[in-house]
Amino acid sequence: MPFKDKLYRLAKRLLVSTEEAEDATQEILMKLWSKNDNIGKYNNVEAFAMTMTKNFCLDRLKSKQAGNLKLVHSNYGDDNSSLQKQVEANDSISWVQKIMEELPEQQKMVLQLRDVEEYDFDEIGELLDMKPTAIRVTLSRARKTVRERLMQKHSYGIG
Repeated sequence: MPFKDKLYRLAKRLLVSTEEAEDATQEILMKLWSKNDNIGKYNNVEAFAMTMTKNFCLDRLKSKQAGNLKLVHSNYGDDNSSLQKQVEANDSISWVQKIMEELPEQQKMVLQLRDVEEYDFDEIGELLDMKPTAIRVTLSRARKTVRERLMQKHSYGIG
């Protein structure tokens, strides 16, 4: 599969755990292989596989056995900052993760795909079966919620 790495990266972003992402990718590839006879009927096999991966990962996140999985990455790093700045950055990342976990599922997915994975609106629309206008509105609401909750957290005790 020429897009196997793309499937893995999407699974890794959604599931965070390398092992879970590898398992998810392998599962999707096995499902695609089992549909090998009918695969030619799809206009865009890559989009179909990406949608399958997204749905599989969301199912894993919703399952009871996946209580330790998160829907956000923490690949942030800055080698030139002081320990104080690193602690503050890690704290902010932690807060953003907590806030994202509390967002509605659709806002969480759109924010993840757009701001973390940097997909464009057309790709997100194809993956989530949404119109670009709906994506922009959902993204705006998600960003606003994250911003407001971070401001509440940072201004706590300041009156």
